[in-house]
Amino acid sequence: MTLWLTALLVWMAAGARVGRVLVKPATTARVAIVVAVAAVALAATVAVPEIAVAIDNLLPQGVRAGWLSDGVVVSAWIVFIAATSVVAFAAWPICSRQNLRQVAMAIYSIGIVSVTITIAWSFTFGWEVVTLGALFIVITGLRNLDWTTLGRGIAIYTTGTAVVAGLAVLEIQRAFTDAPPVPPGQPNWAWQAWEVASLLIAFGAIWIVVELWVRARLLLRQIKLLHRILVGRFPEVVAHDQTGTSTQLRASDQVAQIMDALYLQSGGGVVLAAVAPPPRSVAERAETVAQWARNPLGDVALDARWIAPPEGISPRGWVQAIARAYDATTLEPVRN
Repeated sequence: MTLWLTALLVWMAAGARVGRVLVKPATTARVAIVVAVAAVALAATVAVPEIAVAIDNLLPQGVRAGWLSDGVVVSAWIVFIAATSVVAFAAWPICSRQNLRQVAMAIYSIGIVSVTITIAWSFTFGWEVVTLGALFIVITGLRNLDWTTLGRGIAIYTTGTAVVAGLAVLEIQRAFTDAPPVPPGQPNWAWQAWEVASLLIAFGAIWIVVELWVRARLLLRQIKLLHRILVGRFPEVVAHDQTGTSTQLRASDQVAQIMDALYLQSGGGVVLAAVAPPPRSVAERAETVAQWARNPLGDVALDARWIAPPEGISPRGWVQAIARAYDATTLEPVRN
């Protein structure tokens, strides 16, 4: 059952990558990621014993147990290595956007030749190709690790590829030690490890989409009250012709609407000589703006200098700071 579930999850990840290509420019790297994840999904699907047996008996007279399905699995992992190598090569300084497409065609050609040799001659050769390609991908991934959304996705994807490299080495070792083949209808000898590798690669490929969605949902929850109050005072900041958008776009729109409403409340961007300049402390400044946003007719008077995001902070981060300070106050919201 878990093999079926793994295949389903990896296919869902491949579908998510296809959707990303449809809504963004289909660059060489984005297309390569789609090919890579689809290849992993194919390998995970053929790893299901029932599907493997069906593939092994596609020919009229049938084939010896495990021959054709094993070849499909090895070939799928070679395609994964080839496609991911395109993305990995793009991360090296010697590569430019102008020559990436030519390099990609050369790598795909090598992959096709490797698949042909693997099917016609030796599966062990295919696992050797997978091992060498996976090592190149892991080295490239380690060079590009950092604590960003992209860096975290690369770390997960690289970890899955490292597991594939280790499993490919073990496949080569089994071939040289004449290990007995897996009986028909039984999972592969290391099916749990292959599942982990497939899921890590799939999750790493969609990590950016998942993290941005989660962060957008959290942001919408944080700014919900502040947005409702300010939009209630200044409904003109909302474009009435807006249609349904993604969670990320809706979060960005609400941040912009809050900033626009704050500027309108401050007088449309004017600078008042009677108002002191904002302090350097972001927390103190956010608390003051939150109090002023809650009660604009109170003792606090602010101008555009207070509304502008502090140096080094994005509008999204600044709105989050104001929203947190707004929610932390104990005063009742002003009724409009």
